[in-house]
Amino acid sequence: MAKMIHSMIRVLDEARSVAFYETAFGLKIADRMDFDEFTLVYMSNPEAGFELELTINKDRTEPYDLGDGYGHLAVSVADLAAEHARFADAGLAPRKIVELAPGGTTVAKFFFVADPDGYQIEVLERSGRFA
Repeated sequence: MAKMIHSMIRVLDEARSVAFYETAFGLKIADRMDFDEFTLVYMSNPEAGFELELTINKDRTEPYDLGDGYGHLAVSVADLAAEHARFADAGLAPRKIVELAPGGTTVAKFFFVADPDGYQIEVLERSGRFA
C-alpha cells in the first residue's frame, strides 16, 4: 500500500514561508537541500509523518501563478477556536470559522488561512472523520 509522505509547493521567499509555517502550524525544518538552481526545504512536526516540501527556485523573482487547479492543504487541530485566536494574534489573518451542518448535523468546523504565496490552508477541528 502506498504511504503519502509529502506535498510540494513552490515559494518565492524561503525565510518568509518557513516563518509562516513555523508560526501557524509548528512545523520545523526537518531537512534542507541546496542545489545550484533551487533549494528544497522539508518541514514537519512530531504529530505526523507527512512533510511539506518548499521548493525555492533561485532565479525566480515574480510570484507564482497558482492557476485554477490548486485547491488547498488541510491540517487538523484539537481546539479550533483557540487556534483561530492564536492565528489572529500572530497577524496571520485567518478567515472566519465556518460550520458545515447539512440537515442540522455538523460535518466539519474549519477556517482558511493563506500563506505568504497565496496557498490556501484549511484548518479543521479534530472531530468526525477528521478526528
